[in-house]
Amino acid sequence: MGDRNPSSFDADVIVAGAGPAGSTAARTLASLGVDTLLVDRAEFPRNKPCGGGISLRALSRFPWLERALDGIDVHRLSRLHLEGPHGAVMDLDYREPCVLMVRRVEFDAALAAAARGAGARVARFEITQAAQDAHGVTLRARDGRSLRARVVVAADGAHSVLAKRLGVMARWPRTSVALDMMEETPDETLRAAARDVLWVAYAYGGLDGYSYIFPKRRHVNVGIGCLLSYYDAEVERHPYAMQREFVDDLVARGALHGRSDRGHFTPSLIPVGGPMSETWAGRVLFAGDAGGFVNAITAEGIYYAMVSGELAGRAVSAAGQASAGRGYQRLWQREIGAELRDAVLVQRYLFRDHERVARVIRGAPAQPGLIDMILEYFIGRLPYGALRRRLLFRFPMTILRVARSHGPARRAS
Repeated sequence: MGDRNPSSFDADVIVAGAGPAGSTAARTLASLGVDTLLVDRAEFPRNKPCGGGISLRALSRFPWLERALDGIDVHRLSRLHLEGPHGAVMDLDYREPCVLMVRRVEFDAALAAAARGAGARVARFEITQAAQDAHGVTLRARDGRSLRARVVVAADGAHSVLAKRLGVMARWPRTSVALDMMEETPDETLRAAARDVLWVAYAYGGLDGYSYIFPKRRHVNVGIGCLLSYYDAEVERHPYAMQREFVDDLVARGALHGRSDRGHFTPSLIPVGGPMSETWAGRVLFAGDAGGFVNAITAEGIYYAMVSGELAGRAVSAAGQASAGRGYQRLWQREIGAELRDAVLVQRYLFRDHERVARVIRGAPAQPGLIDMILEYFIGRLPYGALRRRLLFRFPMTILRVARSHGPARRAS
């Protein structure tokens, strides 16, 4: 790909992928006066397999987000039903909403529009090849077109083409990826019995994984997930066979009304092993799922994608071209590094023993102060650092056992 003039650029920064990470990065860059081109292989609006849950703290972290969400369906939930192994159940009814439920087909289009509104250019471009040199990064599309920029923010998902083509990472280890089997189905076909409750279960039906019902305004997201390595070793059924059986069981229980619809079934892979140890390579910065920014306990990725995208944009604007990667690494480690690292440790400690999960769910109602702290964190009033310090003060031996059970998360390779 040496046919381009090294000094000829289509933009100062190209952002690859117009999901939450990419659109937030592009909006940040453009609002800071950086010439930015946001590219994606799809035409928007487009659907995206995802539960669509976002902790409410996103609204305080991104003051512009509330306005960007005007005109799309946003369902705010304050009630949680949590089930665990051996009949463990917990119901929470918080005094105000703590989770936003959105449809990615609408949400992603709204974020891309916000990036465009800030001055970013948006184009359809399917990346198949990438290379970088001392001056910039060149991207080539399937149709033969090429683009060149001084810096690229790679927000192209868990199957990042840029990570593969640049030799950063061929694929995530199967022990660090969750297979999420989900459908987002209109209420006319399938709907939640409790429209105002977030329903989550761990080890439902003996599965070593999670299950959920996420009600939306006119749809419901229903899914089950487990580590891909567990699915390979322990599960013989086809993903949709598992999904249909799960939905049928919930309909029989009265938690759902209607039937599963295979036409809305969209399994996907979610990296849950924590961020790559180095989320940059030369002039390319990796954000969102491409960098592994997902909470290993909740599998929430939207919030962390947006944070990583904004921080990538800020780092590029502040440091310029070749030195942006180190600044980006420092920024995300400072803001979300500890909570993502801790989430991996807790997930590995807690979920490998079903009885541990059951004890936590049974014991939580006896700790109202603890529940309030966690919910204050989810709505953005309590920073993670403060939550961590309070948990350490109240449960020092539990924290020590978790820390001793596993070493630090390793880089995916």
